[in-house]
Amino acid sequence: MTSTTAAGVSSSPPSLTYLRPEVADLKQRLDCFVEEECIPAEEEHAAHLRERYGADRWTIQAVPPCVDRLKRRAQELGLWNLFIPPHLISKISDPTLRPSIPGGVLSYREYGILCESLGRSPYIAPEACNTSAPDTGNMEVLLEFGTPQQKRDFLLPLLRGEIRSTFLMTEPEVASSDPTNLQTKLLKRTKKARGGQHSSHGANDDDDDDDDDEYILTGRKWWSTGAMDPRCRMALVVARMEYDDNEGDGGDSDDEKQNDDDKESKHGAHTIVLVPMPQKGVILKRPLKLFGYDDAPSGHAEVVLDSIRLNSTHLISGEGSGFRVSQARLGPGRIHHCMRAIGMAARSLELMLQRAVERKTFGQYLWEHGGCQEMIADAVADLEAARLLTLNCAAAMDEHGGARFVREQVGMIKYAVPNLTYQVVDRAVQLFGGAGVSDDDHVLARFLCGLRSLRIADGPDAVHKRTVALRHLKAFHQKRMQSNL
Repeated sequence: MTSTTAAGVSSSPPSLTYLRPEVADLKQRLDCFVEEECIPAEEEHAAHLRERYGADRWTIQAVPPCVDRLKRRAQELGLWNLFIPPHLISKISDPTLRPSIPGGVLSYREYGILCESLGRSPYIAPEACNTSAPDTGNMEVLLEFGTPQQKRDFLLPLLRGEIRSTFLMTEPEVASSDPTNLQTKLLKRTKKARGGQHSSHGANDDDDDDDDDEYILTGRKWWSTGAMDPRCRMALVVARMEYDDNEGDGGDSDDEKQNDDDKESKHGAHTIVLVPMPQKGVILKRPLKLFGYDDAPSGHAEVVLDSIRLNSTHLISGEGSGFRVSQARLGPGRIHHCMRAIGMAARSLELMLQRAVERKTFGQYLWEHGGCQEMIADAVADLEAARLLTLNCAAAMDEHGGARFVREQVGMIKYAVPNLTYQVVDRAVQLFGGAGVSDDDHVLARFLCGLRSLRIADGPDAVHKRTVALRHLKAFHQKRMQSNL
């Protein structure tokens, strides 16, 4: 018997790969768009950037013209903002910015299937459909936790595809896989404590913020995806709360004691702040290369946050809410990453098959060699395993209402899927030989680098395996204790 979620989507589909007729029609349009327009544009995209060097790769002129052309085309085809999860649809007042299907609702599982199609051209199709990371996660944060002003100034331009954004969490000097290590600080100074003084760098230097508490953001981040993009207009930054100890003569009133207790409970707690971009306090120190790829003009950056003055309007869900907000942001994003990885692996397998029937060695086609057949068979099995693991996780999220209720399944796909899809691409690289490790004619080398980095960018494998193992060990111990009663 099937049940229905609050969004009106069946939580018990006939199969993991089932699509409602209207979603199947959407997928058909998306598949045609990716195969007939995005993949053919890959060479145009690469050729445009090959003509630019150094700092010129991070200017607005470096954005290939095909990007805006494909974005317009995706909107015409109703392929825009497909990522929006069911529980946030109602928060979008403009129906034209919702997915173009009846009701505007896609389940996590349905969108996961569409993500595989987007992953076949991972450096063009997601941006063309306004479903690129880190924008999707940032938009979900603003939809769920943003203030009316934050939504007006940043969410709506993001939903329209007019601007880009970045998410600053990882730091170069600590093991950022443990968030408690983060050193970037958000120092709160009340009006009383600062005595009317202002810092030199401010997100709102033109605003009159004298009556508001002041927050000073200081730190250093790296692997900040999208920070170098000339279209980037906002950053979400994860920082630790600190409080100015110099708040006047003090007192022992009940209100002041309560404020002291609140400070103590939130000191060191993670807080997420919205920083408008660009501004003089945000220093883009350098672009970073991923196995030699700079991914311009979006790319990744090392960023210095030099005493940026903010106020309470820049907080996301208040002080000390960073962990809760981050978890809400990261859960659905894992489905997106994994299914796009499966799209990359599926395209690699197809290239592998094509190569096997066209090339000969030792008087035989490659496919006639037993070793090649074994590689193909293993690739097929790994691809199917990755797909079913991810769709099963997405279906569980639909059934239980989000990622936080299915932490084991989410943790499992975080380490299993990047490994499985990496192995598929690695076999294709081996079959292609020298062409497999060259970026001249094939996407395989870039796919391989991207999937290898996913095992770190999505959190290291060891952290996710620890989560899954401890949950199973806890359940085992509880079962054993009950049997001994």
